[in-house]
Amino acid sequence: MSWRARFRVLAGAYSFSAYGSYLNMVALNLFVYQVTGSVLGMGAFMAVRLTSGVVAGAVARRLIARLGRRRIMVWANAAPAAALVALVGCPVALRLAMLFTTALISGVGATLFLVAQRSSVPEMVPADRLTWANSLVITGRSLAMVAGFASAGLVVSWWGYSAAMLVDAATFVSCGVIVACVRIAGVDTHTEPAPEPTAAPARRAWAALGGAVLAMIALRAVDAFGSSSHNVALPVYSTLLDPHEPATFVSEFWCCWAIGNVVVQQVVRRYGRSAGMRGFAIGTVLMSAAFVLGFAGLPLAPTLVFAFLAGQADGFTEVSYTTFLQRLPSARRDHAFALSATVENTGFGVGMIVNAGLLDRLSPLSVVAGSHGIAIAVGLSLLTYLGWHRGRDASTTVGTGRDHRDGVPVPRG
Repeated sequence: MSWRARFRVLAGAYSFSAYGSYLNMVALNLFVYQVTGSVLGMGAFMAVRLTSGVVAGAVARRLIARLGRRRIMVWANAAPAAALVALVGCPVALRLAMLFTTALISGVGATLFLVAQRSSVPEMVPADRLTWANSLVITGRSLAMVAGFASAGLVVSWWGYSAAMLVDAATFVSCGVIVACVRIAGVDTHTEPAPEPTAAPARRAWAALGGAVLAMIALRAVDAFGSSSHNVALPVYSTLLDPHEPATFVSEFWCCWAIGNVVVQQVVRRYGRSAGMRGFAIGTVLMSAAFVLGFAGLPLAPTLVFAFLAGQADGFTEVSYTTFLQRLPSARRDHAFALSATVENTGFGVGMIVNAGLLDRLSPLSVVAGSHGIAIAVGLSLLTYLGWHRGRDASTTVGTGRDHRDGVPVPRG
């Protein structure tokens, strides 16, 4: 089997697992509300999941160094599957405790899998095919999101919450088995982490990543904070538009977003040139602006167009960002993705709390514009900095031997 065929099989497994996760995102949240009987219970469930993800990101680099990426990916699927099966079969008296245990295991598993999977892609495909590989994974995940959200209501209404959880567990098991069986050189290798000197090891580790990488991770964290605003505000905004059928607009919005994401991935995979940091910053600014305009009270057609454009920009920024970090040497790559997972989970979690509180006092447009406005300001600041330093060699910062404008194929007309 060629490397391309092996990676397609793995990308299919990732997408299958993502479908179960998105289906369960709807079903499990509803189940939590049914068990706890309060919005506070749902918030606590989400807080446990996000906090566990933050902690997992902080230790992901060392775990990958000790166990290897493949083993991490296998166990990151096996543990949540076991937790879901246990939740389905547990007595009613233990259900609440098992729910929060599932949240803890799921948060850790999702973060560890994401770090290991992203960091392992350069070991699976040639260096000049990184963008193709990342685009394929993102396309599969976007389609899985649409299918998961669209089928969640049907699965729960026809077969109940237990069926949805078992479907999710089955997708986790399938993904873990495929990852374990498909042999790819480089993914199984692992080394014991070198002992750190006691004096300021964290500061040295951050410095080793370089300013360019840290700047991109910082922008990604601010972007996650902004993304929390439209996730929190969309149900409220949809209810204001149509109090009787609020789910309709939510579905239309996310479907258009996902279609835009899939479309841009096809363009990125087929045509491209290098972009790097500048392309990532531009994409973040455009994405945030599109999300703000999606809440501006415009008629339905232009609102869905902005959702489509936001999906395109979102997909482009993700493939640009991921490919940029994947060009780092192996040890720094693991550290970069682990740090990224930590700050993204933190930014999204803090944003959920802050923006949910602001929605009690401000309109959805004000909340989304404020949060995404921060991302726009940081993105424009990064673009200004790059403009001032155009022509300087970023290889001393990034450590890849490439200029900050190199590396990521982007769409062109």
